[in-house]
Amino acid sequence: MNTLPLARYRSALETYIDAKDNTRAERIGEVFAADAVLTFSLATSNIAFPARTVGAAAIAKTLVSDFGAQYAQCRTYYVCDALAVVDHQIDALPWLVVMREPATQALRVGHGVYRWTFGSADAGLVTAFHIHIARMDVVPDPDGALLAALQDGLSYPWLAPAELREHFEALAGSIPALAFARAFAAPARVISPR
Repeated sequence: MNTLPLARYRSALETYIDAKDNTRAERIGEVFAADAVLTFSLATSNIAFPARTVGAAAIAKTLVSDFGAQYAQCRTYYVCDALAVVDHQIDALPWLVVMREPATQALRVGHGVYRWTFGSADAGLVTAFHIHIARMDVVPDPDGALLAALQDGLSYPWLAPAELREHFEALAGSIPALAFARAFAAPARVISPR
């Protein structure tokens, strides 16, 4: 049973996206408990993160400050039709990221699943957050045109799977350099072990 309204969970997830995508580290404390734990599992070698990070300040450094120093024009999408919260947990929420790595003039597209655990007695702050990265592709994009094509017109940050599929399939079929996008046209289903 959830004691917080669904809108509170949605707001927390939207605040996280604002912090991460817009490099606003100060917002992490609005979402994460001071002693929150962040863990990663990676099924790709195209990106690296520490396996475990403890504390809201360290999470802000890892997911916002360090991330924002390397990537730009980032848009992270929650790929779902509805948000399901059970016992203060959001389990295996698919996500998609489309961003630019300015140093290499590359487009990066990745997807995976998030696992959120909220504390029940602390105003609904996140106590544990697991990020599984199932795939991350790196594609040359010197002028940013491929990034713009992928992001253009997508609902943000909540993206219905049908909208994602239609948009990415159309681009993959019409722009040869985006043929790889078919691999991201469906939400990631890989769930990492707890």
